[in-house]
Amino acid sequence: MMWLTEMFALGLIAGSVLNCVIWRLPVMVNRQLAPADTIPQDGLPARFNLFLPRSCCPRCHHTIAFYDNIPLISWVLLRGRCRRCARRISWRYPLVELATALCTEWVAFAWPPGLQALMLALCCWLLIALACIDLEHMLLPDVLTLSLLWLGLLANLQGNIVPLADAVIGAMAGWLALWGVYQVFLLFTGREGLGYGDFKLLAALGAWCGWQALPALLLCASISGLVWMGGLRLAGRIQRAQAFPFGPSLALAGWWFIAAPGVG
Repeated sequence: MMWLTEMFALGLIAGSVLNCVIWRLPVMVNRQLAPADTIPQDGLPARFNLFLPRSCCPRCHHTIAFYDNIPLISWVLLRGRCRRCARRISWRYPLVELATALCTEWVAFAWPPGLQALMLALCCWLLIALACIDLEHMLLPDVLTLSLLWLGLLANLQGNIVPLADAVIGAMAGWLALWGVYQVFLLFTGREGLGYGDFKLLAALGAWCGWQALPALLLCASISGLVWMGGLRLAGRIQRAQAFPFGPSLALAGWWFIAAPGVG
């Protein structure tokens, strides 16, 4: 019982950190891609990274006090508004914290206490961050996808989830599978149907699950993506030719195959 409680609390804290990553990392990537002689026009300080400045309101940039930064609780007490500017705080913040805590609790329930469970929890956190960033910005940052890839190979170094050889082949097969789809789609349509971040994400999932799980994982991701896209089109949220992020579907399917023992 103590293990479950500790992991739930750890998940809440991790969710708060992920919210910071989800907001700040795309800004950092966009700044890196901007020409060196341009000044950022995002209204944020010149010195901006994952640690500086301190946590602040995304709208008025007021520094958030520690008592207003308690996962879930502070959002409820503030009624979803900034204490200073009274503007609404996105539902994404409490939802990410709650989702991270629940995913971490799932790992704690399904896997015995130890380093392996912590690595699986970290895997889930990275997948949540990737899904949210891709959903908001159509971006899968290399620092997250490659970290997930190397972490998967490290987790399977002793064959704890799948044999190391299967993990290495899974990483290569994951990359090649979507790269092949990309090339075929480009050949017949002249358009890019996937981003390189999707290749890297599936390669990372292959490093965790092994090559044998990739066909089923990719099938589940494709079906969920099509259902989700179809629902958004029926609701008029996206147009027929509009780009659609595949990362969230990959992340969801990957989480299920990795975190649920006996499934992947």
